[in-house]
Amino acid sequence: MPSVPHTTQTYSALAARLLALPPSCGPARLVAVDGPSGAGKSTFAGHLAEVLVGAPVIRSDDFRVPWDADPLTWWEPLRATVLDPLREGRPAVLRRYDWRHDVYGPEEEIPPPPVLITEGVGAAWGGSPAAYRIWIDAPHDLRRARALDRDGLAYADAWDAWAVREQAHFTADGTRGRADLLVDGTTFTQHRFFTL
Repeated sequence: MPSVPHTTQTYSALAARLLALPPSCGPARLVAVDGPSGAGKSTFAGHLAEVLVGAPVIRSDDFRVPWDADPLTWWEPLRATVLDPLREGRPAVLRRYDWRHDVYGPEEEIPPPPVLITEGVGAAWGGSPAAYRIWIDAPHDLRRARALDRDGLAYADAWDAWAVREQAHFTADGTRGRADLLVDGTTFTQHRFFTL
C-alpha cells in the first residue's frame, strides 16, 4: 500500500523495513526502483544502497538497451546472469555495459546478498520477483532537463521518443499501481525523502 502523501521518511527506516521482508529471489530480498527516465531513480537507489551497506545495485543501464528498444530489453540478460543464479543460491556474474565506450566491462561476481536493488525503467514490472517495489516520479519538464543534462542535447529527440515508449509500458503494466512506496523525485537528500 502506498505511503501517506507528502510524509518525510528516512533511508534508514526504509532499510529496516526491507531487511524484515522475506527473501524473494533465493536468499535475497529484491527491491525494484522504477519510474520514468530522469525521475531520480539512480540517485535514490544509490542513497538506499549506502544505508544497506554492501547491497549491490543492478541498473538497466548496466545492459545494452538502445534508445529505440522495448523498455524491458534488459530483463532477459538480467534474469539469465543475475536473478537465476541468485534464485539458486549461487553468485551472479555480471559484465556491466559501458555506454560511453560501447563495450562490456570485466566480469563481476555478486554473491547472494540480503538485499539486491534493481533500478531502471521496468525494474518493478509485473514479471519481477521483487519483494518491494518503489515508484519514483517527477514533473516531465524536470525529468527531461535532468536527462538531457546527463546525456546531452543531441539525445533530445531520442529521449522524447523513449518517454512515449516508457509511458506505454507503464500504462500497460500498471507499474505505479502495484508500488509499495511512491517517492517524490523532485527533491530528496542523502538521508531523507518525501512520498507522493
